[in-house]
Amino acid sequence: MNSLTKLLNIEYPIIMAPMFLVSNSKMVIEACNNGIAGAIPALNFRTDADFRVAIKEMKANCNGPIGINLIVNKSNPKVHQQLKTSVELGVDFILTSLGSPKAVIEACKPKGIKVLCDVTDLKFAKKVEELGADAVVAVNNRAGGHKGNMGPEELIPLLVANCSIPVISAGGVGNKAEMEAMLALGASGVSVGSIFIASEESQVSKEYKEACVNYGAKDIVMSTKISGTPCTVINTPYVAKIGTKQSWLERILSKNKKLKKWVKMFTFVKGMKSVEKAAFGATYKTVWVAGTAIENTKKILPLKTIIDSLVK
Repeated sequence: MNSLTKLLNIEYPIIMAPMFLVSNSKMVIEACNNGIAGAIPALNFRTDADFRVAIKEMKANCNGPIGINLIVNKSNPKVHQQLKTSVELGVDFILTSLGSPKAVIEACKPKGIKVLCDVTDLKFAKKVEELGADAVVAVNNRAGGHKGNMGPEELIPLLVANCSIPVISAGGVGNKAEMEAMLALGASGVSVGSIFIASEESQVSKEYKEACVNYGAKDIVMSTKISGTPCTVINTPYVAKIGTKQSWLERILSKNKKLKKWVKMFTFVKGMKSVEKAAFGATYKTVWVAGTAIENTKKILPLKTIIDSLVK
């Protein structure tokens, strides 16, 4: 038992990372019932009613902790209700991303709900620790989706040496050896996402899953077209055609103090709609989010088999 397994009461120091559009209740239940923690983005649910149904389903069927990922910046106008629902229904932990976790920590602490915060540098890690975070998720430069700027070899020891709360490594883990390498650097555990996209329990399209099998680490590129923030995607022919940078107009508007909040929100919504269409249907507009760990995805497998490959 280490600080993460103790914090979340899990058998193995692994969190199945919350993945926008990919994660679903079935995946979280399977993760929790196989010794690891499962998390899901609140934004995967269109309405609060849908969100409530999912939390109740997961709580009724999980033998382990369930986590909810909240985007806590202004691009997510639903965050206040999502937090309220999460606290009311008693989820086990919340993962915060892309903003200050202050309101989340204040709401969760009295209820005993753990708060884990995504960080990419020491400055923000110290800030969230001071606010009362229970752990930091060190998002390194190998993460899928919104990745960090530092390699795990630099980031993990830096945070471990300067923080008194558990440090969880996020990014670059697709097999047992890579997981053990992160633990050897001092991480209390790992957050793993991309290798679960091509699981049988995932409800994304067959094309998306097959892309994770057929493409590899060298095919992952950064795009600012999806959310305004650099995001990793598979370099399909469509992505190569449309490019990975915002247009000159989007870049100018993003820098305007009065307009940037609205431009970012518009970019986020527009980008997420394109990702959603690609995730669930056969379309030539294939914008598929993934990280370099898909290098380890060789076939579509049951989620339990993927977990076993990390821990057995």
